[in-house]
Order: sequence, then C-alpha cells, then structure tokens
Amino acid sequence: MIAVLFFKTKLSYNKKESRDFMKIYMGADHGGITLAKEIGEKLQEEGYNIEFSKIETISEDDYPDFAFDVCEKVLKNDSIGILFCGTGIGISIAANKVKGIRCARITNENDAYYAKNHNRANVIAMGKMETKEALKIVTTFLNAPIDESERHQRRIEKIIKYEKEA
Repeated sequence: MIAVLFFKTKLSYNKKESRDFMKIYMGADHGGITLAKEIGEKLQEEGYNIEFSKIETISEDDYPDFAFDVCEKVLKNDSIGILFCGTGIGISIAANKVKGIRCARITNENDAYYAKNHNRANVIAMGKMETKEALKIVTTFLNAPIDESERHQRRIEKIIKYEKEA
C-alpha cells in the first residue's frame, strides 16, 4: 500500500495528534551526533516520540551503518527518520539504497516542506548547522502536509514502480 500513500494510516495534521501518533527514528555518525542529540532533545520536549539508533557513534564510525539502521526501522514501523552527518550527503546516498526509502538531503525550510509535501520523503538527512536553524527545518518537515494531488501521486508511483522492477 506504500505506493498509494506515504503512510498506511491517514496522517493527522493536528500537531499534537501527529506527535502522539508517530515515532521518529534518528541516527548520526560522528560528524552529526552533537546536532542530532540537540534536535532529539528539543523534539522530545515538544512531545515527539524519538528513538535513536543503537549503533555506537565513535570517531571511526561509518555513516551507512546509521542510515541502514534507521531506514530499516522507518520501513518496519511505517514512520519517518532523520539522519545527520557532516554534510548530509553521504548518509542520504546510503539511505536511498534501502528499497522503499525516499530520503531528501535538506538544507533549508523550503527543502524540508517540499521534501514531504511534493516528494513524500520518509527520511531526511542534514549536515552540520546551527541548532536553531536545524530545528526550524525539522519542524517544517514534520508539520508539512502531504499534497495528494494526482501529479505528485503519479510521480511517486513511477519511482516506486521503477524501484520494484530494478
């Protein structure tokens, strides 16, 4: 059913209800762990249910490990994920290797909004930035509605079809 809707369950756009309903999986390598912890704490204070990757973050860790761990949980639990590394580039590339994941590397609120609204991203990836700016970006993503118009649905279905046939 993933080809039809981003979530199997209808998303609630009421901020309080959406916080109670979804779990957000987060992961970060050594380049993104500080920001990830700060954002995770802020989201928990706002009432979001956050689960961090259990993979240990060390100076010699590898971003694909965090991407694969978080993305598998996102798919298994029909939820969303937020990934952090030094730039957001490598971890987003790794995330997009997981079938069923649509990960967008985002750097601003506009990217965050359209990643979810038009492209139905179920994972976002970010690089280092100021915590205040990162929190605005993440909040924009979380609160963005999904545009269910035919043109966006058609495009998502093409991506899913290609992925299944590849």
